[in-house]
Amino acid sequence: MTKEKDYFKTFCKISKAFGTAATKNELLILIVDSAIKTMEGKAACLFLKDEKQDVFIPVAQQGLSETYLHANPIQAKRVVTPLEKEGYLTFPDATSDPRLENHAAKKAEGIASLLTVPVTVKGRTIGVLSLYSGTRREFKPDEIDFLRALAEQGGIAIEHNRLLRRMHKNAMLFLELASNINSTLDIQQVLGNLTENICDTLGMKGALIRLMDEDTGSLKLVASHGLSNEFLEKGAITSTETAARALKGETIVISDATTDARIRFKGAMKREGIVSMIVTPILARDRVIGVMRLYSGVQREFPSDLMVMVEALAHQGGLAIQNASMFLKLQEDKKNLEEEIWSHRSWF
Repeated sequence: MTKEKDYFKTFCKISKAFGTAATKNELLILIVDSAIKTMEGKAACLFLKDEKQDVFIPVAQQGLSETYLHANPIQAKRVVTPLEKEGYLTFPDATSDPRLENHAAKKAEGIASLLTVPVTVKGRTIGVLSLYSGTRREFKPDEIDFLRALAEQGGIAIEHNRLLRRMHKNAMLFLELASNINSTLDIQQVLGNLTENICDTLGMKGALIRLMDEDTGSLKLVASHGLSNEFLEKGAITSTETAARALKGETIVISDATTDARIRFKGAMKREGIVSMIVTPILARDRVIGVMRLYSGVQREFPSDLMVMVEALAHQGGLAIQNASMFLKLQEDKKNLEEEIWSHRSWF
C-alpha cells in the first residue's frame, strides 16, 4: 500500500514537471529519468517513431554507456504488434531471451532484465519506453502499470510539445509569406517561395501550384518544389477528379495515393514516391483561380490545425496574386490616364 502511494505521489510530481519542461530534449530526458528513479532501474531508453523509415529511433537514454549499441533502430512492425496486443513486454533474462538481439552486448553492459511499454497518443503508438535492471527481476503488476502510465503521460506531453512547435513553425511560415507578399510583386517568386517553405516547414516531399488559364480552361503550372520534371509533365496533361473538386472550392485529403480510386495515375505517384496528399483551392475574391497540391512521401494523418494552415496559405497565395493584378491594372490605368492628358494638351 505504501509503495502504491509512492507511485501516485511520484506520478503527480512527474505530471506537473512534464508541463514545465522548456524544451523537447528536457522533456525526453525527464521521461527516462523518472522511469529509472521511481522504479529503481539501472537505465532507461525512449524510442520515438521515424515515420519515413518506419522504425523506432532512440532519442533519449540514461544509465547506458556511450559504447552500448542498440542493435539497430527497432523495426516498428516487429515490435508494435505484440506491444499493442499485450500492453507491455517483459524479459526476465535479457541476455538470453530469443525475442531480443545483442545478448553479449547486454551482458557486457550489465543488463539483466527488461520491461518495455508503448508510448501512445490517441490510440496510435508513437514510441517505446524501455526500463533496464542490473539484476534479474520479475516485474510486478503495479510496476508495469506505473511504467505504462508514465509512458502514456509522456506521450501526451510529447504530442503537446510537438503541437506547440508546429504552431510556432506555422506562424513563422505564415509571417514569412505575408512578408514576401509585401516585399515583391513577382508572383512566380512569391509562389515559388511558398511551395519550398511549405515543404520545409510541414515536412512534405513536394508541392505545386497550378493556376487557371481562362483562355484555354486548363491549369497551368506556375510553381513547384521537390518534384521531378517527368511527374510535373504527367500532371500537366492529365485532368483529375481531385483538381475538378478543388476548382469547386473543396479541399481533398488522400491517405494513400497508390490505392485511392480517385487517383488517376497511381503508377506515376508510386514512382515519384508519393503516398499521402492534400489538394486545396486557391481563391481570390471568393473565386477559385487555381489549385495547390501538397505531397507526402509517407502515409500520414493531417491534423485539423495543419489543414486550417494549408487552406490559409493557399488563400494568402490568392491574395498575393490579387494584389499583383491590382497593381498591374493601376499601372495600366495610370499609363492610359497620362496618354489621355497628353492628348488633351496637344489641343493647345
